[in-house]
Amino acid sequence: MGKIAFVFPGQGAQAVGMGKDALHIPAVKRLYEAADEAVGYALSGIVFDGPEERLKSTANTQPALLTTSLAYLEAFREAGGAKLTPDYVAGHSLGEWTALAAAGALPAAEAARLVHLRGRFMEEAVPGGQGAMAAVLGAERQALQALCDAVSGEAGRVELANVNCPGQIVVSGSRAGVEAVAARGKEAGAKRVIPLEVSGPFHSSLMAPAAERLDALLGEVAFAAPSTPLVANVTADVVVDPEDIRGLLVKQVCAPVLWEDSVLRLIALGVDTFVEFGPGAVLSGLIKKINKDARIVTVNSAEAAVSAVPALL
Repeated sequence: MGKIAFVFPGQGAQAVGMGKDALHIPAVKRLYEAADEAVGYALSGIVFDGPEERLKSTANTQPALLTTSLAYLEAFREAGGAKLTPDYVAGHSLGEWTALAAAGALPAAEAARLVHLRGRFMEEAVPGGQGAMAAVLGAERQALQALCDAVSGEAGRVELANVNCPGQIVVSGSRAGVEAVAARGKEAGAKRVIPLEVSGPFHSSLMAPAAERLDALLGEVAFAAPSTPLVANVTADVVVDPEDIRGLLVKQVCAPVLWEDSVLRLIALGVDTFVEFGPGAVLSGLIKKINKDARIVTVNSAEAAVSAVPALL
């Protein structure tokens, strides 16, 4: 039998009302109450009732998504999934923090507090309107990297931010740099370039001020070794040492999310089943594009958590 990886989505998967369907589970109710206390305001009210604009604020989105993804994991465990121990965990950007909380590297409430601050640092790193991100569809990675290098020397800094799956790469950087890549995308084989609605140039070197503030913050945090090995965004390799994890979480703010590489690494390690916990099904779709033979179970509701248990045990 193949191995199992639990995976957790990043920013963009959020929706007002997520997690509400699992509130009948006492452990889930406690998760949201603890997150509210950790961030110092009624985060759960924004999650369950909106408004959407407040949920979309990065400093709210990050703890909201982390807590909701853990809520669906809790619902899965409550339904009998606690008998199933994954062989690996991974997450996309913010989802890496969720994966670490799921694996016991830090308490859920502490993770919510830290990603709330991480989100604030990211929002404040670059003045509004100066940075941008765009999804580039159809381009080869090396060709797009070459285009970004050329544009960075001419128009403005732009870098690969998320290597999501074959034919889907996100670029990030200065507004002028991203717009130049969009204008010249066909040079790298791009079929379409779609500007993203984000509050900053995430996963680019322009996030250095946020990385510095996060580094100082994490210097005061005690991480435990995760009970399940993590495949990290920055390296697409296995990590278990708490100090290595701390360093990678800081680097991740400015470095590209190597999601395609991470999934391929998990498959090379023997994983044939991926279970995504969180609203939506973003990672499930990406994994299917990376390897059509992978078995994918999506736990994006309390109902899905219940039906996933017999499918996996």
